[in-house]
Amino acid sequence: MIRKATLTDIDALTILFDQYLVFYKKPSDIKTHKNFLTERLENNDAIVFMAFDEENKAIGFALNYITFSSLLLSKILILNDLFVDSSIRKKGTARALIEETKKFAQEIGSPIIRLRTAKNNFVAQNLYQKMGFVRDEHLYGYDLTLTK
Repeated sequence: MIRKATLTDIDALTILFDQYLVFYKKPSDIKTHKNFLTERLENNDAIVFMAFDEENKAIGFALNYITFSSLLLSKILILNDLFVDSSIRKKGTARALIEETKKFAQEIGSPIIRLRTAKNNFVAQNLYQKMGFVRDEHLYGYDLTLTK
């Protein structure tokens, strides 16, 4: 089952989010991650879809942000984070989360869903390509890290 996350899901979501960040070589920090997610949900900064198994255990999530594109003169949806528990992968959960994200993008009038993934995350890249995502060959992404 896929549904939109609420604050009542915060503990289960935090556990998955922590695993996701560890996958990307970030330190585990349940308290900080819970605070971050709570703030996103309380402020309606993010739309999070969660996947649950038949026992209603949380097994995955897609965290999305709405932003705007000047070139498209439109809202766009950023699929910022996608994660499925390693014990349940390759059973269609990630695909179902992306499909729910696609439905939401259509509801808000977004003509595209944008995402980024690690260059070595070939499993995810393969899924994205199978689902119709096209890797941008014309634009480079740049980040500027600011010191505190």
